[in-house]
Amino acid sequence: MPGKVLGGRYQVQDKIGTGGMATVFRGRDEVLGRTVAIKTMLPQYAGDPSFAARFKQEAQAAAALQSPYIVSVYDWGKDGDTYYIIMEYLRGTDLKSGIKKHGALDCKKVAQIGSQIAQALSVAHRHDIIHRDIKPQNIMVQPDGNIKVMDFGIARAKNSHLTQDNSVLGTAHYVSPEQTQGKELGPTTDIYSLGIVMYESATGQVPFQGDDAITVALKQVNEQPKPPSQLNPNVDPSLEAIILKCMQKDPAARFQTAEELNRALRDYLAGRLSAVAGATAATTALMGAAVTSTLEPGQGATAVTPRIQRENRYRPQSATEEAAEQEEEQAKKHKRRVVMGVVGAIALIGVVVAVVFALMNSGSKTYPVPNLANMTEAEAREAIEKDGHFKVGTVTQTYDENVKEGYVVDQNPNQGREVTEGSKIDFSVSKGPQPAATVTVPDLTGMTVEQAEAALANAKLKGKAGDSEASDSVDVGKVCRQNVEAGTNAKAGDTVTYYLSSGPESVVVPNVVGDSESSARSTLEGKGFTVKSTTENSDSVASGTVIRTSPGNGETAAKGATVTIVVSAGPADKRIDVPYVVGESYSEAKYDLVNAGFNVTLASGSSASGTVTYQSVTSKAEKGTTITLTTSGGSSSGSGNSGNSGSSSTGSGSGNSGSSGSGNSESSGTGSESGSESNQ
Repeated sequence: MPGKVLGGRYQVQDKIGTGGMATVFRGRDEVLGRTVAIKTMLPQYAGDPSFAARFKQEAQAAAALQSPYIVSVYDWGKDGDTYYIIMEYLRGTDLKSGIKKHGALDCKKVAQIGSQIAQALSVAHRHDIIHRDIKPQNIMVQPDGNIKVMDFGIARAKNSHLTQDNSVLGTAHYVSPEQTQGKELGPTTDIYSLGIVMYESATGQVPFQGDDAITVALKQVNEQPKPPSQLNPNVDPSLEAIILKCMQKDPAARFQTAEELNRALRDYLAGRLSAVAGATAATTALMGAAVTSTLEPGQGATAVTPRIQRENRYRPQSATEEAAEQEEEQAKKHKRRVVMGVVGAIALIGVVVAVVFALMNSGSKTYPVPNLANMTEAEAREAIEKDGHFKVGTVTQTYDENVKEGYVVDQNPNQGREVTEGSKIDFSVSKGPQPAATVTVPDLTGMTVEQAEAALANAKLKGKAGDSEASDSVDVGKVCRQNVEAGTNAKAGDTVTYYLSSGPESVVVPNVVGDSESSARSTLEGKGFTVKSTTENSDSVASGTVIRTSPGNGETAAKGATVTIVVSAGPADKRIDVPYVVGESYSEAKYDLVNAGFNVTLASGSSASGTVTYQSVTSKAEKGTTITLTTSGGSSSGSGNSGNSGSSSTGSGSGNSGSSGSGNSESSGTGSESGSESNQ
């Protein structure tokens, strides 16, 4: 539910509490920008049409009630399956919790609370609405001491038909006898419940207790409560009389209206209350039986025998007897004189007190104290002066988390109390929340989340995890940075945001394919990478140009990682070593060369039977290359000339062909060699 927005307007925040029918959340009105209380019906009741109708009734009934002592209802609605009521957000604590914490309250405070509740009920009753669940849990005590009556969830307008006449709604410790019996209810049932609330406030305990609700309900009908003064001797008789009159079993014997009760309580607070009609009789009814049983003979009491007067004496008294009788008579006379003196003194004291009281109150009037709540100091001073009946008393400053700085926290006397003209009104003004203690921010670097949270808690700080960040020096998942520097001062309760390492920073490898090696290296190093290069033959990529990278283009790698670039070395060398055959016979040489994949030709003028003296290629050559061999010695046969430069002339000369004739070759060919053979 927290975080949900109801009706497109009311944002649900934290849960305040849960009752028997609904859950209450603190929330925010996004339209008006104010804090509100959001009451939502419990899911198990949302589907019940009768409960849904009663929930709606609560909102409509409470919204019609305008009083400083009734919680204000702003809005109600339904969002999906959720029924909700938007109410005034109250600060303070409920009366039940206050009684548990502090015990019985001062009589004046009990009367003040009772008066304010009575005023709230008076407004409700004028609208023909009976609350039917008045109890301390439904009374919120605010920081200024005033109260607010809450929870009209089971309240019923008389013209409503949502509840049957015999249905019992409410809490057993506070319900009236007629409510327990399912009888028709009127305003006096709320007055009975208010009487019990005041009883508990004055004594610290409820009048009727039992192991279960049925036992308590039966006691409400059949048993009389102990007078509050028996539980708390500090409860004065006047307040006790008011409480007991509220708690009469017969509704006709109670205060008949909340306004009548309020007047009695205000008279009590002002010191004007002389007697409460019906209260004395009530007290007597409670105690009379016990008194009678104590005094009646035969019931365990001691009977008092009346003194028998002797009318005649038949014998003369002796001197001793006469003296004794005279002494007795003198003692009786002395006793009577003492008694009369005491009575006279008491009467005199009474007269003096009356005179003093008359003098003290002659010409003095009482007036209700104005309400200074929600005022600034200047506004409070102005309100007191404008009232004209009071003076500004002592103004103190105090820290308060619930009241805005500069505004009144509380006052003395409290609002609505009747005090004499000219009295001083003291009040305190909020200084805002009390400053938090100064603490030192710890160093969270290198810590896990658990370690960081523990370190912050020890320093009375709160922790919040931020987004992960890259870090070259901190392991993944550990704190690499914090928004408040370690060692600096902060206020207890402040929040420190810490950021967890996601490891070294990742960088996208840029595209350098097609760049020269030097250009690619420069680009990659500029991105923070370390560069390594290697070469590879390529028929399609020019030599010195980048073929590819590893990691490849568009991939990510940690900053500082090594990127390998592959540079083209151009086409692969297809040549192979040519066997060296010089010195071999032609036939051997030809075999070796052909076997290695080459073609062989015999140089012109060389003999196939000779020895190889020269080969045209000696290093490398592609397969299929023709190697020309030159030989020496042997005779050649064939149809062509074997010389490289011979002619068909018949001139004389000496050749290197091994013949010594007139220049004719040994072959049977038609040419003749006329010159010497070169050594090519």
